[in-house]
Amino acid sequence: MTYLAKPKLHHPSLAKNRVGYTRRDYEGRISTLCAGCGHDSISAAIIQACWELDIEPHRVAKLSGIGCSSKTPDYFLGNSHGFNTVHGRMPSVLTGAYLANRELIYLGVSGDGDSASIGLGQFAHVMRRGVNMTYLVENNGVYGLTKGQFSATADKGSKSKKGQTNNDAPIDLVSLALLMGATFVARGFSGDKTQLVPLIRAALAHQGAAVIDILSPCIAFNNHAGSTKSYDYVREHNEAVNRLDFFPQRDEITADYGAGELIEVRQHDGSLVRLRKLHADYDPTDRIRAMSYVQEHAARGEVVTGLLYVDADACDLHEQLDTVGQALNTLGAAELCPGSGALEKINAALR
Repeated sequence: MTYLAKPKLHHPSLAKNRVGYTRRDYEGRISTLCAGCGHDSISAAIIQACWELDIEPHRVAKLSGIGCSSKTPDYFLGNSHGFNTVHGRMPSVLTGAYLANRELIYLGVSGDGDSASIGLGQFAHVMRRGVNMTYLVENNGVYGLTKGQFSATADKGSKSKKGQTNNDAPIDLVSLALLMGATFVARGFSGDKTQLVPLIRAALAHQGAAVIDILSPCIAFNNHAGSTKSYDYVREHNEAVNRLDFFPQRDEITADYGAGELIEVRQHDGSLVRLRKLHADYDPTDRIRAMSYVQEHAARGEVVTGLLYVDADACDLHEQLDTVGQALNTLGAAELCPGSGALEKINAALR
């Protein structure tokens, strides 16, 4: 429980990364979620990814909304910046923070209720604006805090724990992210750490709007026969289109492989995303094909996971607005308020 403090002493033999931190330094408070909740596995994957990327915790700003998923930032990166917003409004608060200070690494954590219902409009707009962020959706298909009602991502025909059938068509956040212009789109599974950790690493390094829809079973209300968001169902119907290796720009890249086994996507900062293609006909740089592929397999009852789309030449919101290179929160009054003459020139240009 959160009132039980974690010990601050670390064993001297714990491995450290390039910036001198152990994996323990990326942890947060003790989780209050149900034992076995997929969200805790996602928190562990975030911790592992940030440790492997040698990110200094104080350079991360983590923001969330409302729900079980939005509690999780308290359980990782305890020494980072944090902001728990209101229901569905995390994207707009994150956008404002990013415009003020582009020096931080922005991590938005949300859920299917927070993003696909009250926050649906904000989710769509933060994607199309290209805010440089990693947006993680911890998707379990139910409202866990209010005792298991279907959420907007629950599949049509799926059954609740009490046996009711969902008759509404689901919102697929992956398809919506592709449609709205996100430049890094992936789907993961909380029960597959081998795939999830590299996906998070690549998303954090991507310069643009990166979203990962992570299927995260709710063991209290949505982990039974008849649910399409349970551990058993996802494992049985998982269609992994690729396996991801991520190599930061500073690392030497070596490989020994045969023709046609790998596809490599070099991003504009020099980082390399290497995909081990499980499906030879899948192209993660084709947005239209990615949309069709997701829908085709959904019609078969299959859950497509992996890196579904990436744009190596993406630009972010600061580039689109042509803002100054200096963080806006460091500018003084003279730069922020240049006077009536400058305002008159702006107004004249708009007449």
